[in-house]
Amino acid sequence: MTGSTGKKAGDTLAKGEARGGDSFAEDDMSASTPVLRISQLDAYELDTALEQLVWTQLSRCFQYFKPGFLTPCEAELKALLQLLLWRFTVYSHGATVGQSLLNIRYCNDVSQAHGFQPLIRRQKLWFGLWTIGEKWLKERAYRLFLNRPAESPLLKVRRILDIFSGVAKVASLLNFLHFLRRGRFPTLTERLLGMRVVFAGSPGAHDVGYQYVNRELLWHGFAEFLIFLLPLVGAWRLRARALLAPPQRELGPPGTECALCGEWPTMAHTAGCRHVFCYYCIKSHMMAEVSFSCPCCGQEAQDLEPVKIQMEMTRFQ
Repeated sequence: MTGSTGKKAGDTLAKGEARGGDSFAEDDMSASTPVLRISQLDAYELDTALEQLVWTQLSRCFQYFKPGFLTPCEAELKALLQLLLWRFTVYSHGATVGQSLLNIRYCNDVSQAHGFQPLIRRQKLWFGLWTIGEKWLKERAYRLFLNRPAESPLLKVRRILDIFSGVAKVASLLNFLHFLRRGRFPTLTERLLGMRVVFAGSPGAHDVGYQYVNRELLWHGFAEFLIFLLPLVGAWRLRARALLAPPQRELGPPGTECALCGEWPTMAHTAGCRHVFCYYCIKSHMMAEVSFSCPCCGQEAQDLEPVKIQMEMTRFQ
């Protein structure tokens, strides 16, 4: 009995070690496999779209307030929303929303340990301070230095900030060019903090669905077919006969109703038959179709001639 129990414990320990070895191997594979550049850039686009969506929903809550109600504290509100997103994404899970959707996350590239190493607390705090604080400082500084007199001491501070901003933009450009070459650290903040993007799990083959592409191709082919077919069918004639005036439609007294629109004829004209048309109705149909026929009697339209209509005015008491 004791021997069998020891054997079961040994098998369980071996299975646990095997599973642990598999998880370590999976982490090593995810950390060593390079992430595509387009995936890293797409994650930033998704994060930006999420921030804009949240801000739009928040601003709609105040749409019935006085115009410009949020303007004095707009920079602070945006910073607060970004802080909440950072708290429940990067600080909690080590990945932004866009990265989570693309199955990638941050790892500690500064650590010398083997395999995947999560971000430490200091990296997360500095990342939130730099990303959120930079955006807030830009918006607040613009409004702080707006409409200041030329002798104001704040203008010197603005010049210093402009110099730092220019240096930061040049450094960001050089970092992005290096990212396009090496595929690591798309932003200067990530490079300075040692935050590298890796796969969140084992990078497997992704199935690509072509259903959407097939629907687009089918629709474009159908649209091209209709564009080719409609001029041959004569859509104006069918529309005039089927919708505007059926062949057996009973008209009012002669000259009191347009054979196309059914209203009192404006600038009444005739086209070679006994029916009367509005000038703009018959003229537009004749311009659209050369061999236009009267929708009531079927006679082909000829030269337009004005018609004089006598109208009796009856006074009801």
